[in-house]
Amino acid sequence: MNTQLVICIVIFVLTLASYMLNKIPMWVTAMISMCALYFTGCIDASGALAGFANVNTILMAAMFVVAAGFRRTSLVDALCQFVMKITRGSFNMAYLGYLIIAVILTNFIASPMVVYAIVATLLCAYLDTAGKSRSKYIFPIMVVCVSCCGILPLATAIQQAGQFTGFLETYGFDMVYDPINFFIAGWPMLIVVPLWALFIGPKFLPEQPTLPIAAKEEAKQQKQSALSPLQDKLGIAIFFLTIICLIFSGQLGVETWFIALAGSLLMVVCGVVDQKSALRDIPWDMILLYVGALALGTALTNTGAGDMIGNWRAGFVGGTRNNYVLGLLFFVIPFVITQFMLNRAVSAVFTPICLLTCSALGANPIGLMALVQAGSLTAFMTPMATPAVPLAMADGGYDLKTIVKGGWLISLIIPVIYILYTMTVLPPF
Repeated sequence: MNTQLVICIVIFVLTLASYMLNKIPMWVTAMISMCALYFTGCIDASGALAGFANVNTILMAAMFVVAAGFRRTSLVDALCQFVMKITRGSFNMAYLGYLIIAVILTNFIASPMVVYAIVATLLCAYLDTAGKSRSKYIFPIMVVCVSCCGILPLATAIQQAGQFTGFLETYGFDMVYDPINFFIAGWPMLIVVPLWALFIGPKFLPEQPTLPIAAKEEAKQQKQSALSPLQDKLGIAIFFLTIICLIFSGQLGVETWFIALAGSLLMVVCGVVDQKSALRDIPWDMILLYVGALALGTALTNTGAGDMIGNWRAGFVGGTRNNYVLGLLFFVIPFVITQFMLNRAVSAVFTPICLLTCSALGANPIGLMALVQAGSLTAFMTPMATPAVPLAMADGGYDLKTIVKGGWLISLIIPVIYILYTMTVLPPF
């Protein structure tokens, strides 16, 4: 174990402890962590500062402005009233409707963060109108956006299946990964996770936010200055045009960050959001928290932490031919690591390890690859896991302890179901 790896792990542990204690603002912790990693040589300047130019950082900031513009339009209040009317005042029915929308969209759009930004815009407005606590319901719907992504054999799964087929060919497997395999392996999540979000998740979350919700106070102030009829129509049109372009970004050949940025700029140019409000609508503390988290994840990757854990696991597997032991290893370890490193990086590390292990054991890799995918991408317990988490922290007023308290139960349920069910229907042996 080299010196920089040890230093990186120490900084990681101290950073996580500071997040949990919450004695200083989390964004300050993230920035101190980034500086320490650079000073000790765990990352270079480009690695430390890359988060500021990361596409997800730009996407996150831009979507806040787009959402803020849409919240100022008359359609938001009209939609809230419509939802309350068709559900006859039943909050659970209305919330279930938002959860279903989240499940559908997260299987069309490959980014759970984008899906969350779309759904949360409408849900926050509804919660405020209905007099319900954002803190109890924002985190559960974010978990749905993350955990149900890419299960239905639609656009997201088709894209991932193509990547998996490439992996299979590279490592000498004469087979094609079918998008339906994701559905076979994970369809219980489409039922279990939304039901948890509806009935159980909110019970573990506070009625009052742990941290102030700046966007909520800003929205109250902006409501006092109504938009002109033209600005109102433009705000509605820009929002839905942005969403449609995000859904079909693959077919359009345009990156999602550019679509969101263009939408945010149009909101400002058309006067839906003034320039000062646009800057205030971006939660800079969460942006800096995410940038620092990216730097930490980069350092963990660069210093060899992922490879070290992967090699340890490959050796630990040994010659076992027990389906459930293999499933446990190939889901739980990526699931834990992806809370602290970029999920795509974790998947890129462990998919080859999975295939090499299957090749050595003569195992069918289809089910295990699905578990690696699910374990790597089901990340919602820390702000380092996915950009959707900082977004939810800003909307719900959460600190890290609140997220852990709200998510521990579903973090146990998901692995148990995935391992027992998937290794039964898609066994390696």
